[in-house]
Amino acid sequence: MTLTPADADKILADHFAPWVLALGLTVQETGERHAVLRLPWSEALARDGGGMSGQALMAAADTATVIAISAARGAYGPMTTVQQSTSFQRPVVGSDVLIGVRVTKLGKRMAFADITLTPEGAGEPSATASTVYALLG
Repeated sequence: MTLTPADADKILADHFAPWVLALGLTVQETGERHAVLRLPWSEALARDGGGMSGQALMAAADTATVIAISAARGAYGPMTTVQQSTSFQRPVVGSDVLIGVRVTKLGKRMAFADITLTPEGAGEPSATASTVYALLG
């Protein structure tokens, strides 16, 4: 079963805390082992100096990983973050961020993913991340 962006948006609405939903993430694309989400620019997410906060970017990467793993599995199932490593390369200022997630390994109990966080229209990512998830169901 292929997960559509509308199916994935419903996963967001049904399974995430209100503060995560307040980020305004929307699913732009889903595929067999990937997903792309949009994190809209908001002054509320900016830190001193005007750049988007790392906490918002990390939460968006973590959330987008759930969608990509759900797409790879064909449906949502219980899972939890085991590890996330994020590297920040340049600030995001005044731009939406496209979060591209590629599931690199999908096992029975664990999943691994690589994430790029790229300001819309930019050629280079502002941050990259890798995640490891435990699949609980």
